[in-house]
Amino acid sequence: MFQQILALVIIIFFLVRLFLQKRKKQITTTEFVFWLFFWLFSIGVIFSLKWLDKFVANLGFSSSGINILLYLSVVVLFYLIFRLRLKLSKIERDITKLVRHIALKK
Repeated sequence: MFQQILALVIIIFFLVRLFLQKRKKQITTTEFVFWLFFWLFSIGVIFSLKWLDKFVANLGFSSSGINILLYLSVVVLFYLIFRLRLKLSKIERDITKLVRHIALKK
């Protein structure tokens, strides 16, 4: 129970920060909506941990639902890092092409 309360306090902190960033126009509406749904979904998962434990047990996993969520989150983070690396490589190639084009014109 303490862990759930602690997680809720942390999520509320992030939600407050999210609304402040939106008010200061530091993030776009699309980013705001994405993160709002993400944190609201997280709150829903926190309230349904017992159901998640039962669901995971019915699937045949021996660990608890929160462990499965942790494993899934690590996989998602690695995927997002991979995608970010691909984007950075594309940006570097585009900058190189642009610099070459400008250098050849001068």
